[in-house]
Amino acid sequence: MAAKLPKVAYFCMEYALESSFKIYAGGLGILAGDYFKGVKDYGFPMVGIGIRWKQGYGEQVIDKATGRVYDAYKNAEHPFLEDTGVTVKVEIKGRDVAIKVWRVKSHGTDTLYLLDTDLEENDGEARWITGQLYGWFGEERVAQEMVLGIGGVRALQALKLKPDVYHFNEGHALFAGFELMRRRMARGAAFQDALAKTRQEVVFTTHTPIVQGNESHPIERFMYMGANLGLTRAQLERLGGSPFNMTVGALRLSRIANAVADLHRVTANAMWKGVKGRCPIIGITNAIHLPTWVDRKMLDLAAAATTPKRKQALWDRHMENKRRLVAFVEERNGVKLDPEVLTIGFSRRAAPYKRSNFIFTERKFIEPLLKEGRLQIVFSGKAHPLDDNGKAIVEDILDMTRRYPGRVVFLENYDMEIGAMLTRGADIWLNNPRRPKEASGTSGMKAAMNGVLNLSILDGWWPEACRHGINGWKFGDGFESADEAVLDRHDFKAFKKVLSEEVLPVYYGDRARWTDMMTASIQDTREAFGVKRMLDEYYQRMYKRA
Repeated sequence: MAAKLPKVAYFCMEYALESSFKIYAGGLGILAGDYFKGVKDYGFPMVGIGIRWKQGYGEQVIDKATGRVYDAYKNAEHPFLEDTGVTVKVEIKGRDVAIKVWRVKSHGTDTLYLLDTDLEENDGEARWITGQLYGWFGEERVAQEMVLGIGGVRALQALKLKPDVYHFNEGHALFAGFELMRRRMARGAAFQDALAKTRQEVVFTTHTPIVQGNESHPIERFMYMGANLGLTRAQLERLGGSPFNMTVGALRLSRIANAVADLHRVTANAMWKGVKGRCPIIGITNAIHLPTWVDRKMLDLAAAATTPKRKQALWDRHMENKRRLVAFVEERNGVKLDPEVLTIGFSRRAAPYKRSNFIFTERKFIEPLLKEGRLQIVFSGKAHPLDDNGKAIVEDILDMTRRYPGRVVFLENYDMEIGAMLTRGADIWLNNPRRPKEASGTSGMKAAMNGVLNLSILDGWWPEACRHGINGWKFGDGFESADEAVLDRHDFKAFKKVLSEEVLPVYYGDRARWTDMMTASIQDTREAFGVKRMLDEYYQRMYKRA
């Protein structure tokens, strides 16, 4: 099968392969890491291009004395990288920067290559281009993306790898398209011809459903840094506008693009409808690598849960996972949770539209549930190092942990280990973004396959999976409003109703139904949101040409 499929080069700024391998920040990296584990599992002809981050995304920890959030960075060791012997060069700000190519030789993948500028032959500034994932400001970001895109294409050539398709996972990789065009123009092709031929090789995945969250730069920055690769200001503006928007540029430089859920497809097409000359945007919903995230025994027990005895075995296994979470929380935070109490898990990047502190909207509603011991909540997540608003959201949740000790917990410095513990050990997975701003939300898939029931806004992937009251719950009924205050009031009213009238009564009063819902959750999602389905869709709908 694999020999007949097109060979694909996949570009992404981050990959989450294992908790201690700190070259990831969040959902984008989780997706890319799961993707490449699936590539190896199923033998797809694909190579990945990423960056060997010297310090990764950094650690985000809490000052115990002040309750303030701060970031800490330290150099990482990556002993599981293999030296390919390949070094390429990219001209950045008028001087050649050497880029070493490493191959990842463990963590479920063997076709992922990481680029590294921390070399003796580079000057001090160049050595730090690959220092911190998403660190610093615009000029540093462009330099990093030049390494990923331009350096990535040159690395593939030096490695004698010849892709049929270049897949840009987010706009960070766009300079790879510039490099492909530069090569054609160096051989005599006109701009328009080089663009047309390059478009036939490139596909693109867009994620961020907020216009302001899509990266842009002054065109002058590209010219000054050499990112333009000979393209004129007018040609750059034709591709990405002015200022140059990386997503717009990618949409014009690709033959096809995809959003990461069906609702996100609708949102993305509405967002970019004014972009003339862009490619079509289809929907391919994200998925997860089951061996990484899902308790195999829960899958097996759900498949066999046809009698009361077998259903009890499923519940017992869930309680084992829950007690592991309880022990994990106690070890990390010194807080002893009660395994018999309904436990809500919430782990998201701390951004306003994700509404991390949504559950505390009305203290008079939530306080009795916490004080009476009918509910406990475990939070985790990070804010971007430069996002003071996001850190303020985390600090607000930390204030609630002090108000309700033993009932509200925040696990600092989120990583893959925390994500796995929460999506296996909670009873409920809460998701409450402002619709339609959640692109996909793979953490909900992980929870669902572990029998942790989703309680979620109809956003991201959940509209495709939700059978209300059968495999989880929805709230908000898909309501949208440009007025955030109106939307927040509507959604919280709906949340209160579902939690009070459905979730709590079933958990405490109808264990058989709860177990049936766990079974349905696992059975409904294990194949539909597994990485094999996603890879098959990318090959059939994106990589193969019509």
